Amino acid sequence: MAAVPVLKFSNGKSMPVFGLGTWQSPKGEVAEAVKAAIACGYRHIDCAWAYGNEAEVGQAIKAKIDDGTVKREDLFITTKLWNTFHRPDLVEGAMKDSLERLGLSYVDLYLMHWPVAFKEMELLVEKGFTKSIGVSNFNSEQLQRLLQTEGLKYAPVTNQVEVNPYILNNKLISFCREKGIAITAYSPLGSSDHPAFRSDAAFRRLFDEPSLQELGKKYGKTVAQVVLRWGLQRDTIVIPKSVTPSRIKENFQVFDFQLTEEEMNVVSALDRNFRACAFDVTSKSQYYPFHIEF
Repeated sequence: MAAVPVLKFSNGKSMPVFGLGTWQSPKGEVAEAVKAAIACGYRHIDCAWAYGNEAEVGQAIKAKIDDGTVKREDLFITTKLWNTFHRPDLVEGAMKDSLERLGLSYVDLYLMHWPVAFKEMELLVEKGFTKSIGVSNFNSEQLQRLLQTEGLKYAPVTNQVEVNPYILNNKLISFCREKGIAITAYSPLGSSDHPAFRSDAAFRRLFDEPSLQELGKKYGKTVAQVVLRWGLQRDTIVIPKSVTPSRIKENFQVFDFQLTEEEMNVVSALDRNFRACAFDVTSKSQYYPFHIEF
């Protein structure tokens, strides 16, 4: 079983660089997906209140603890504060609701799902509900304002954003690294179910890219494994989503090969600055993060 490398946060805590994403994992399937992931070596599970499946994720975690596969301290569990709970007096209640659904006394990382508020989350660290706090979908200006907040005690340890060969996000990644903020890449394999791939015949899915298929043949790997390896070698934390046990296991088999610098550049050359997860429904909000370049 592969030993997953960890990335050390600015606060001294560590996070496995590979995890299972659960966004859009249907109810009735996500529990088995989490159990399969833990069984084959995953120790990092990413979920969120808004995904509507925390209870099933929690059931799976309990099952694998109860059968002796893991202890709670072996696992790194991330969940997220949804937009309807940003009012200061609602933050702790939302945290407790997620913990109750997950069946846990704490999570390892609590993220602000979209950029609206942060400071009340610091109290969650002090009360022991989470080991670390971070953000998701923050742009550089929003991060800068956050870091300059008077009296800030706990800087975000990570920014979870969309990163894959179709959206490299280089400038935001560089900015975050300068500030000591790790990058967690969601949709690391692209979003192949996005309408653009169905409506535009010239708009290939990542899995259909000839250059990636050639790299897969060279290493005896799938396109998904090549792309995930590329993400890891960029020092991003990757959280591919799947509910298929064989695919979950396959995605995890990326620690036995390494891409050359030239091959890394081949993958990066696919960049289209295509953002699949634009969350357009919030585009009129003053906090919408994608109005600026990065």
